[in-house]
Amino acid sequence: MQDRDRTTIFEQERKRLFALAYRMLGSVADAEDMVQDSFVRWSNADLKTIDNPQAFLTTIVTRLSLDHLRSAKTKRTSYVGSWLPEPLLTESVESPDDIAQKADDISFALMATLEKLTASERAAFLLHDVFDLPFDQIAKTLDRTEASCRKLASRARQKVRTDGSETLPMPTNEPLVTSFLNTLQTGDLDSFVNFIAEDAILVTDGGGIKSATLRPIYGREKISRFFIGVANKFGRPGPDDIKLIQLNGAPSLLIRDEDGALQAWSFTWTSDGKIAEFYMLRNPEKLSHLAFD
Repeated sequence: MQDRDRTTIFEQERKRLFALAYRMLGSVADAEDMVQDSFVRWSNADLKTIDNPQAFLTTIVTRLSLDHLRSAKTKRTSYVGSWLPEPLLTESVESPDDIAQKADDISFALMATLEKLTASERAAFLLHDVFDLPFDQIAKTLDRTEASCRKLASRARQKVRTDGSETLPMPTNEPLVTSFLNTLQTGDLDSFVNFIAEDAILVTDGGGIKSATLRPIYGREKISRFFIGVANKFGRPGPDDIKLIQLNGAPSLLIRDEDGALQAWSFTWTSDGKIAEFYMLRNPEKLSHLAFD
């Protein structure tokens, strides 16, 4: 096989490999590093010994991600406040149909929930439930028995299972987010509060760099008090400092502070159009790949 054929095969797999690495790590930059490292190993591999390039590359990226994830888990135990994934800009990457199909498996809610899993549970769950790999291949990738991989995926499935509450399909939420955006731009506090479900949860991530709550806030009343306090202390963003953006397959908001720093807001919505989960990302290290203009 010539070098250009080797490169062609890898480029055909690049998008899928990035998708796997991002879901494993919750970081765009780290996922790109895993893909690049896998290309180096692919470039040096003896192709005569490789029957299935796709399986070979999947194994490389999975194992690299597992090693990185186990190291990152140690670092995250000392992370200041709540940890949220680095948002993935999806509006210019995939078609609306692709986004609608994949929104559930890259949502902020799922990505945050995946943090509850062990590294091996995360890998088994993603490889089987998201990427549709058979357990015999997963067993080879994780160097475990098929029975062990089935148990890992089953345990992971139980941990990420929702509480059964109805939520709207994310790609259909744009009218709600647009309406919410209009409320923010007008500064109508009563309308803002009415968007929040009674049992909503707010998770903020400043990474110890930007101000954020150290723990999630539960309930409409407490969340409302939080935002009123922020508005009184820092003021409200101007109409031109809020824009609609597609993050992790869902309509989201990008907000520009007075000092030029960015915030990314993502949501899940109840079936009656209320915010059920509110994710506010302020850590600039996780937003460097986004631009307001």
